[in-house]
Amino acid sequence: MSGKSFIPTSIDEHIGQRMQLRRNMMGLSQKDLARICGVTFQQIQKYETAENRISASRLFDVSSALETPVSFFFSGLPGNMPEETRSNRSARVSEQKNNDPLGKNESLLLINLYWKLPNDDQRKMVMKMLKSLNGND
Repeated sequence: MSGKSFIPTSIDEHIGQRMQLRRNMMGLSQKDLARICGVTFQQIQKYETAENRISASRLFDVSSALETPVSFFFSGLPGNMPEETRSNRSARVSEQKNNDPLGKNESLLLINLYWKLPNDDQRKMVMKMLKSLNGND
């Protein structure tokens, strides 16, 4: 951002992580997404790492390219209440992400990979393995 210092918030980081998750779920590289959106892969990388804040219009372009609603990028964030301050909101985002396994990108990736398995037998084997590793035979 020209001449301005940019300090990413936990919300910028969350949006970048969700962008990376969806891109990976679709099997796209940063170069692929950049080509579709008409930007450089470095720009996509900066969005995903929250080095640059993504504008509303670019987020709309990315959501179209990733075939997902814009709301996907905000999923898992606490609601915005008028009385919240920026620091309180950021703290609540971090707290929620740490406590909610479904708010973690790793969980969503695991679910996506599970459903990509070619048949029910393989899914049953994975489920049996996970239960066994957790002592829930």
